[in-house]
Amino acid sequence: MNLIFKSKMYLTLIVFIIGISCNSVNRTHAHQKEEITTLNQLPNSGNSQIGEYVTGVFEDSKGNIWFSTLSEGMAKYDGNKLTYDTTIGNRVGSIVEDSNNNLWFGTHSGVYKFDGKTFTNYTVNDGLCDNLVSNILIDKSSNIWVGTWGGVCKFNGNRFVHFPLTIPDIELLPYQSTMNWITEIMEDSKGNIWFGRDGYGATKYDPSASLRTGGKSFTHFTKKDGLASNNIRDIEEDKLGNIWFASRVTEKDHPDADKRLGSGGLVKYDGKNFIDFPNLEGLYNSDVYQIYKDTYDNIWIGTTSKGVYKYDGYKFTNYRGKENKFSNPIVSILQDSKNKIWLGCSGGLYRLDGGDIINVTTVGPWK
Repeated sequence: MNLIFKSKMYLTLIVFIIGISCNSVNRTHAHQKEEITTLNQLPNSGNSQIGEYVTGVFEDSKGNIWFSTLSEGMAKYDGNKLTYDTTIGNRVGSIVEDSNNNLWFGTHSGVYKFDGKTFTNYTVNDGLCDNLVSNILIDKSSNIWVGTWGGVCKFNGNRFVHFPLTIPDIELLPYQSTMNWITEIMEDSKGNIWFGRDGYGATKYDPSASLRTGGKSFTHFTKKDGLASNNIRDIEEDKLGNIWFASRVTEKDHPDADKRLGSGGLVKYDGKNFIDFPNLEGLYNSDVYQIYKDTYDNIWIGTTSKGVYKYDGYKFTNYRGKENKFSNPIVSILQDSKNKIWLGCSGGLYRLDGGDIINVTTVGPWK
């Protein structure tokens, strides 16, 4: 699949998911270094959305909140002002921070590492499986895993090395073509690494398996086992060790618009059984793209039209804003250090305010 086609497909899937001062900045490629100047500014004058698609919300160790977008690059709110930077391109996905306070950005032009002064760019020339990066995980051992449209790669300190995943025994539909897209990488409390795959279900990798006689490194979970769909979008573990899966409806890729109905949504796996939620609007036979565990062990689930759910271990609470009018597709969730819940959506940035959901634009409200 060529890069142009993949970029167009990525935006199409994001639609489904839904879907002034001058600073001198260094940007370093693995094989060359160049000085560039970038303009940090609001994308438009006046009150405008943070971005048409806010694909990620992340708080760093200094309390800055970063927003990744598919059109405006990355934005940062430092507690006083909002600034934008397109140094690494307009399309930014995931953001993580390592133990040395370096920030790592997944973009449509590879991975960027930012040490506070210099951006270092890693691409396919540096071992990446693909320049379209969907997510990054830094595990408990400080290993850096990167999910791309062409598989999984692992950083060895200098470059990326392909980490091949085994393929489950499933029958693909004729129009499926994004199976190598790694949509999620998650580490559970036992040190297992979980991979969400857009067509191959979920794969669990047990790094310790080789140390045990008969140990199995890879375990596959598919629709045959109990997943709602093989097109996994997110994976999360709760405080009891249950694994939650969010998936999208495979049939929505069908070329015939009349045949785009199917199963998808939220499923919980307790180690033995897969449990779905047919009585919760937006979580059954629907696309679900985001699951998030906060510091109080609540599980938050974003829907594509029915707001956001919070599961406290006993019951689900649904938030749809005043008069239940909030219907933006939710693609990212963050609880910040002040316990505010942020929602990155198709259509902009939002925040929970009591029982209401308010739109946060380039001029706020931030408090």
